[in-house]
Amino acid sequence: MHLFIGMSEQALLALASSPLPSWAVQWAHQIEQAFAPARDIIKPVLASWWTLGIWAGLNITSLGVLWWDIRKRNQNLPSMMKFVWSLVIAYSGPLGLGVYWFTGRTQLESDSLWKTGFRSTSHCYSGCGMGEVIGITAATIILSFSTLWVTVVTFSLAYIAGWSLTVGPLMQEGVGFGEAMWDAFYSETPSITIMEIAAIGTDLLLAGGAKWTTPLFWTALLFSLTIGFIAAYPVNVALIMVGVKEGMGNPAEMDGSPSGSSGDRDTSSAD
Repeated sequence: MHLFIGMSEQALLALASSPLPSWAVQWAHQIEQAFAPARDIIKPVLASWWTLGIWAGLNITSLGVLWWDIRKRNQNLPSMMKFVWSLVIAYSGPLGLGVYWFTGRTQLESDSLWKTGFRSTSHCYSGCGMGEVIGITAATIILSFSTLWVTVVTFSLAYIAGWSLTVGPLMQEGVGFGEAMWDAFYSETPSITIMEIAAIGTDLLLAGGAKWTTPLFWTALLFSLTIGFIAAYPVNVALIMVGVKEGMGNPAEMDGSPSGSSGDRDTSSAD
């Protein structure tokens, strides 16, 4: 996969010959140099088939726990949130399961800003992660795009998928198409942008030159998704604090109806 941040001189030369300005190329090179020590530690671990197998096993087991809990104890969760949590845990395994367990179940005894922030980030993460997985795999495996176009396609699909998972629930609530489009753009763009810069950048840093037939391609993709989630969390908390987002509702108050499955909404439009 022709990924560009610092994996080889060939990749940097390809970036330098792209339409990007020289300052962007230099900036990418400086970031690569800054994170090189961490990459040199993490990359050999991710490049192991054992790591991929263990990671896949943990994620599958975590999904099983989620579906068991939903079937036995949390059937009242809206279908949208069941879908969201399934994707979150498919990407991040035990970490995603922990976020669901402490912030997304109907057994939640009390709510707080940090819990609302996790639910809001998870909602964004589910769509963006789906777009990123489709973007990177399709652009690399099927289309054999260059570095620049892999990045453009991946970011675009991640943004569209994350944005759509907000527009859809808002329209289910009865919000008009135009208002839902604006609300989603206004409330989701900051968190999606930070999430994808962190996720795509991490994947490029770790898996530059990796072929899809190697474990590094897949482990780096999963690892980068989780990094994107972590990076976007404080952004979502800040957006909720300043009133740009209302945040996801308390799951203890959800009853499975369309009104209970709402996504984040721009409070300026809700007033």
